[in-house]
Amino acid sequence: MKEWIGTTDVAIDVPTVVSIGKFDGEHKGHQKILKTMKEIASWEGYATAIFTFGTPPAAVVEGNLRPQIDTNEERRERLREAGIMYIVEYPFTQETASMSGEDFIRSVLIGKMNMKAIVAGPDCSFGKDRSGNAALLEKLGPVLGFRTVIIQKEKDDGRDISSTYIREELMRGDIQKANELLGSPYFVEGTVREGNHIGGPVLGFPTVNVAAPAGKLLPRSGVYETRVILSDHREIRGVTNVGGNPSVSGDRQNHVPRVETFLLDFSGNLYGQKIRIEFYRFLRPEIKFDSLESLRAQIEKDVKCLK
Repeated sequence: MKEWIGTTDVAIDVPTVVSIGKFDGEHKGHQKILKTMKEIASWEGYATAIFTFGTPPAAVVEGNLRPQIDTNEERRERLREAGIMYIVEYPFTQETASMSGEDFIRSVLIGKMNMKAIVAGPDCSFGKDRSGNAALLEKLGPVLGFRTVIIQKEKDDGRDISSTYIREELMRGDIQKANELLGSPYFVEGTVREGNHIGGPVLGFPTVNVAAPAGKLLPRSGVYETRVILSDHREIRGVTNVGGNPSVSGDRQNHVPRVETFLLDFSGNLYGQKIRIEFYRFLRPEIKFDSLESLRAQIEKDVKCLK
């Protein structure tokens, strides 16, 4: 396996089956593409290769830098786990932006990635003014010597499964639907840091605080049933609050959204450890309480929901 991250100096010297896209979240639609790629690779003796951009083109062209389901590193890790042999995370430059769809196929997919087959969705688009699409791939394939396989979209109740759909469900707080579309639990991973030091001493519910990685989408503010995966792979049930901690007037993080979790049946110091918080069920919206005693009473109710 080899990766090219943030460079245009890509050179793959074996024939490949390629797919291009953001692969944000690796949902069921992405999984269908990856499965087809691996089948073609097995039949033809090709290597599997993914082309994506380090920064989504829309973020550069339109200034639309929205949070993603996966960070770039999380995306790479998912693709590694899926058995992809080559990952190309290309920089989106002015030169790349001005390249036509046909030039992109010739110079990058064939010239740099040695593409002999490509798997794509019917709405794939690439190149300047989105001049590259499924029709162009099917037209140029016989001319340039590659096979095009167009995969129909996976659907949920008649709607295309997409990263946009999943983001909408996360922002609504429908974590169960988001998990269903993803095919795995949505998670936030980060290092445990100091909070306000009121969870254990004041409220009687010691918590762990994690800041989401830059660019990572947080689900709707509120309280969730979660599972926490510790660095030693232990799994602990938890109650997690996503939000700005509005009930604490002297909040150390100035009410910046974060992820704070009470671990059930656990004691110990996790400061500095990397943990993963998997989300399973939305319990209630985040509330600003008039007193810490009211907050403590509500946390007791939240915990009882899990028992």
